[in-house]
Amino acid sequence: MSKKSHLEETFAYQVKVLGLPVPEREYKFHADRKWRFDFAWVGDQIAAEIEGGTWGRGRHTRPVGFKSDCEKYNEAQRLGWMVFRFTSDMVTSGEAINFMEEVLK
Repeated sequence: MSKKSHLEETFAYQVKVLGLPVPEREYKFHADRKWRFDFAWVGDQIAAEIEGGTWGRGRHTRPVGFKSDCEKYNEAQRLGWMVFRFTSDMVTSGEAINFMEEVLK
């Protein structure tokens, strides 16, 4: 299991404060690959991914990382998952949790 980021901890706290269903963290959704979702509501096949480093040349914005993310998210959709992606500012502003609150209703 990877180390949880400050952004992930912030999002988890927001989930708790709003009383939303508790997601599984670092959920491995694929049998053959090591892919994990940051947050997964497994029974509903809904996932939230916190994409850190979007403004500072993080892994998700570099060509290899972006390609890898595309493969992961495409496969997740093929398996029936709805994956919602959020940037750091979306988490800190509350936009991400407000969106997920609507999704999970």
